[in-house]
Amino acid sequence: MNEKSKNDRPARPRAASGRPGGPRDRGAKNGDRPQRSHRSGPDRGGPDRAKGDRRSDRGPVKPGRDNDRPKSDEAPARKPLPAGLESRYAALEILDRVHEGATLEDALARTRPFENLEGSDRGFARALASETLRRRGSIDHIIGGYLDRPLPKKSARVMDILRIAAAQSLLMDTPPHAAVSTSVDLANDRAETKGYSSLVNAIARKIAADGPAILEKLPARTDTPSWLWRSWERAYGPNGVKAIAEAHRKPAPLDLSFKPGEDLEAWRDRFVEAGNDARIMPTGTIRMSRISDVSSLPGYDDGAWWIQDLAASLPAKLLGDVAGKRVFDLCSAPGGKTLQLAALGGKVTSLDKSGARLERVVTNLKRSDLTAFLVEEDVLRYRPEEKADAILLDAPCTATGTIRRHPDIPWNKGETTMTALADLQGKMIDHAISLLKPGGVFVYCVCSLQREEGEAQAKAALKRNPSIERIPVRPEEIGGLEKLINRDGDLRTTPAMLSDDGGLDGFFAVRFKHKD
Repeated sequence: MNEKSKNDRPARPRAASGRPGGPRDRGAKNGDRPQRSHRSGPDRGGPDRAKGDRRSDRGPVKPGRDNDRPKSDEAPARKPLPAGLESRYAALEILDRVHEGATLEDALARTRPFENLEGSDRGFARALASETLRRRGSIDHIIGGYLDRPLPKKSARVMDILRIAAAQSLLMDTPPHAAVSTSVDLANDRAETKGYSSLVNAIARKIAADGPAILEKLPARTDTPSWLWRSWERAYGPNGVKAIAEAHRKPAPLDLSFKPGEDLEAWRDRFVEAGNDARIMPTGTIRMSRISDVSSLPGYDDGAWWIQDLAASLPAKLLGDVAGKRVFDLCSAPGGKTLQLAALGGKVTSLDKSGARLERVVTNLKRSDLTAFLVEEDVLRYRPEEKADAILLDAPCTATGTIRRHPDIPWNKGETTMTALADLQGKMIDHAISLLKPGGVFVYCVCSLQREEGEAQAKAALKRNPSIERIPVRPEEIGGLEKLINRDGDLRTTPAMLSDDGGLDGFFAVRFKHKD
């Protein structure tokens, strides 16, 4: 947490460079010097086992330690792959990067074999990697039933080849012969895995034949690491945790947020005419099934809408009427909430410590023809000269509420991660309150299912800060969805809510008012 700011800078919708720039915001301290942020990787788990359904607190895992794998960037030069194998090889490399500590999102952005793919091959590789991670617990359980003993530590890549074979046969309707033959080809591609090609062939065939029946009988708990299951069971009860785990087995829908005043019915009709199953949600979001290329949707080039989960669109609504008011959006990237607040007429300062992530905010502002001042700065170091009328803090968290969209999270996070983040969240809350004008409104939110990052933080903040009071959420502020409000009057969503309409991300948001 040692990054200095690039003083507040307006992102002009038509800036030629596409980078944050422009005059300084006088709210920033003189002399602030910009530095790039340094992001540390997520916690990694311990040794994995492939025999049976052996589980650790981090869930079903693979043989060997992730750092026994050859690094993706150090892979030897390769001969051209046979036709049809490129997408499987790309998925394998993506999984390798995830095991090294990268998020799935970063792995997709930085894996060269994936970058080289186009069209349906690119979509298949992404789906294959995502579904392998989403159902990794069940896949490992099934594979373990066919192994007499754990694979050697240095054979971690073989386990991923088996996982990819299983995902194709069990989850993606790939013809058995294709799932088996391509997995054998992947094993034969490298010297360190070639000796296992017969094993891959035998197990992949058994999975294709018997795996579907086994998969159907496995409970949702199989795909949830034990520490998460225990945490959610304490928070939501036995039925609640089962419903959440079931929801995580399905990918999330595509939600679009619109500028105020847009004709939602007309937009829905345009999407339907283009062949999409669009429907209007109570909060004003338009929802449809996920598609591979969102840029092909009507209105993308016009900037009339942006991608934002229904739950993620709710915290900004809790700030009320922000037209003409000075608003801080802290930890703002990728910018959905900044766009919401700017579209409502707020004088928005959008702050994030990552310059690379702020570039995404710039892109979204340009496409939507909206304006906000950008600040590359650590929240705890931000000292503007003028305080805000309203503040939204979407704090760093374990992001366990977004597992449907980011299925790598259960395998790359742990209880130690949550403990460190909870301490940081408390400090950010206190600092954000110090930046708020008397009578101002402050909303704290996290895309997490963990009580320690949500409800417990709200309770502790009130105890530490006698200058604030809680302002309960009213159903009419969130489309009449009263079930999304907990007994304390705060917003609490889980993926199991609105299940008949595709669910939503897990979010917590609490609203405070500065009394002094």
